[in-house]
Amino acid sequence: MKIYTKTGDKGETSLFGGERVQKSNLRINAYGTIDELNAFIGLALTEVKSEEVKNVLVDLQNKLFVVGSDLATPETEKNQRLKISRTSKEYITKAETDIDAFTDKLDELRNFILPGGSKGSAILHVCRTISRRAEREIVALKNSEFVNDNILVFINRISDLFFVLSRYENKVSNHPDIIWNPKN
Repeated sequence: MKIYTKTGDKGETSLFGGERVQKSNLRINAYGTIDELNAFIGLALTEVKSEEVKNVLVDLQNKLFVVGSDLATPETEKNQRLKISRTSKEYITKAETDIDAFTDKLDELRNFILPGGSKGSAILHVCRTISRRAEREIVALKNSEFVNDNILVFINRISDLFFVLSRYENKVSNHPDIIWNPKN
């Protein structure tokens, strides 16, 4: 089987369920950014030292696949027959549990910090910013079409999770947080 289909050569693609849309469609932007985030998580997995962080990242990758398919499959009557997995409230609860667990292992944050430290931490900060962009794109989509409410909350939550994971990764890698100095 060939990987290329040539069906997108004129700037269109298919949503799950068959609907054809422009590749610049808000829905395509949203799940494309989720795909980008998932790829950067894969990169982070090659650099992070903490097995605890790696376990969370693998779990996030699997959940983001569901988020992507959720976004790629508008909740129409026709698509209900597809019975795809949807982003659930449990995703949000798990993210919050992980945030709390890793925060408990960190010193209290009293200053703004800059992205960086270890390479793994820096990549996790990139994941944080990509998740923030995904959130903005999902909001734009939600302003014009129905989007599962759990998606937006989950993506908002995982941006916070990436922040905490980046700090934890610096801690286990013996890199202190880089404190923002407004006078530099």
